Amino acid sequence: MDIAAVEGSVAAIGYGLAAIGPGIGVGLVFAAYINSTARQPESSRITLPYVWIGFAVIEALALLGIAFGFIWAGTSA
Repeated sequence: MDIAAVEGSVAAIGYGLAAIGPGIGVGLVFAAYINSTARQPESSRITLPYVWIGFAVIEALALLGIAFGFIWAGTSA
């Protein structure tokens, strides 16, 4: 009985799991903005730049995750 070897890269699975964190983070940023705008509508223009900065930082971490996944997939042990 021959057990088939698993071939391929686990980097895709790793990034798929790592994308859960930024996905939750983006949801929390926009949920907090919607909540703050609902409580105090006149502050929506003041807080909107902070929303986009938070979104950009979270997405940068996600892009770093995929970049490192490709880097580590290219190295052989």
